[in-house]
Amino acid sequence: MVDGRVDGGPGWPVRPSSITSFGRLSRAEILVSAGARRWYVGAAIALIWLISIAQDAVEHSGSVPAAIGGVALVVLFGAAFLAGAPLTWSLPLRLRLLVPAGLLALSFTLFPWVHWGVVGTWTYVGVLVGMGLLPWRVTWPVIVGLAAVALVALGVTEGWSEDILWLPAIILSISAMMAAFARTTATIAQLRDTQVELELLAVERERNRVGRDLHDILGHSLTVITVKAELAGRLIDADPQRARTEIAEVEGLARGALADVRATVAGFRGVNVSTELAAARSALAAAGIAADLPSSTDVIPADRRELSGWVVREGVTNVIRHSGASTCRISFRGGEVEVADDGIGPTASAATSTGLAGLRERVESAGGRMSVGRSDLGGFSLRVVL
Repeated sequence: MVDGRVDGGPGWPVRPSSITSFGRLSRAEILVSAGARRWYVGAAIALIWLISIAQDAVEHSGSVPAAIGGVALVVLFGAAFLAGAPLTWSLPLRLRLLVPAGLLALSFTLFPWVHWGVVGTWTYVGVLVGMGLLPWRVTWPVIVGLAAVALVALGVTEGWSEDILWLPAIILSISAMMAAFARTTATIAQLRDTQVELELLAVERERNRVGRDLHDILGHSLTVITVKAELAGRLIDADPQRARTEIAEVEGLARGALADVRATVAGFRGVNVSTELAAARSALAAAGIAADLPSSTDVIPADRRELSGWVVREGVTNVIRHSGASTCRISFRGGEVEVADDGIGPTASAATSTGLAGLRERVESAGGRMSVGRSDLGGFSLRVVL
């Protein structure tokens, strides 16, 4: 319960008793909501049974004004019943019995005309009790009690016979049926709300995935492109042929990055450890960093090659960007991937970088463990247990 209001959303504005927040809808908006309008249609059809009560009121009236007054009270009772369920949904749980209690009191205004014939209107009271979504421990005693009072009233006034059983039975059965209907409708509405929430979570999860992958892909590719472009700039005069080669590689890297971005957005990621090792060798060479790389990736299980590729990519990117290292070592052993260097070592900014945070999320979601610290080379170490 939140502020005693019932949550809106798709379908009927009814929720289980544990979910009673109506969001931003006011009580007036509840009364004209789509769910309330559906209720009005069904409830209006049910009001046909009040015609017999109106006829009894007319028959027992001593004058035309009295007959008009009796019919007007029947109409008022019907209008109160129509508004009763939506009004109940807008109230706190502790106050919801006030609406059917008010309708019960209103039925006794017809007593001067139909006497204990007012019992015929109590089915509508029971329906409002059922539609109030009260706990069953409250709903059952109330509707059983209502039917029992109706039985006693009819027995005292009309005599105890089988003929008086049908009306209390109708009150009990229809009230219980509407209580079950209200709970089913509330559950469906709750499931629809849950479905909407899950869809929003799925969108958010996919947005995070794309953002993380784009950071990893573009961070690595743009770092290598920057290094190679700087190298080509230095070689233009000294070694034009080598400069042209570096520029051609920059073009290839840019095209590859574009393809990776498209694949990531489409949801197909082609990262694997073998291609990342080859890319790492080229990137480290362009940055002037000696590369100590494994000669084979056979020790990496097939289902961990993509994850290992991401580790190599992010680790090498950090070495080139932040380490100031002269040597980078990548090693595979015992189900573990490590990227180590002999640079400046761990820093606060490196340990909390966006790339490493995204990699940690990726590793942990795959059931692995990631740690960062100082390597035995004296610099930074990124270690992932697959």
